[in-house]
Amino acid sequence: MAQRKKAKAIRRTTSKGGNYRPTKKGAGMTKKGVRAYRKANPGSKLKTAVTGKVKKGSKAAKRRKSYCARSKGQLKRSSAKTRNNPNSRIRQARRRWKCK
Repeated sequence: MAQRKKAKAIRRTTSKGGNYRPTKKGAGMTKKGVRAYRKANPGSKLKTAVTGKVKKGSKAAKRRKSYCARSKGQLKRSSAKTRNNPNSRIRQARRRWKCK
């Protein structure tokens, strides 16, 4: 008899000590989550969100601009329900990154 493959764990966005920030707190990964990801994926350059004030033209400002452009594309491709809901995860994440 063939062995059954173990089902992959479903990625949860909320749990005690989880790696993802709840939607109400701005969505996205926590510092702990980024550390865990980088440990599991050596060589990764994943970083947390740029949330503070940044100088124009700095690396952080460029990361923010890039994220905002990418997430705007995600927002356009999402359903009308998600697009129009101010509390959707993508909207909350964009707000946290201070996207215009």
